[in-house]
Amino acid sequence: QVQLVESGGGSVQTGGSLGLSCTASRTMSGRYCMAWFRQAPGKEREAVARIYTFRGNTYYADSVNRRFTISQDNAKNTLYLQMNSLIPEDTAMYYCAATPAAGCQWLRAADYNYWGQGTQVTVSS
Repeated sequence: QVQLVESGGGSVQTGGSLGLSCTASRTMSGRYCMAWFRQAPGKEREAVARIYTFRGNTYYADSVNRRFTISQDNAKNTLYLQMNSLIPEDTAMYYCAATPAAGCQWLRAADYNYWGQGTQVTVSS
């Protein structure tokens, strides 16, 4: 079992930046896919960024590509999401997720075994 704890959400104005952190209860440096999902009211949960911890391959949703950066610090068992050039459409609850995997690119939300409690990000215009 793995516990994931997110932190770093908050409120910013359009164009601002926020950084999210997700600390795992144990090392995730093996063959895991870790991801940041978000869910806005009335919308489906969507993956915004994923990383395959074994090789460091990263994948981004088109809506956040070149604005968001996912990274990991294996020594701290921590996943990060740096969000720049934020827009109101980025407003959502952001969740960290993880699962053992041989790859990352095609996993869906239902494929992830472990989830954090979520952290709110609000971007005002």
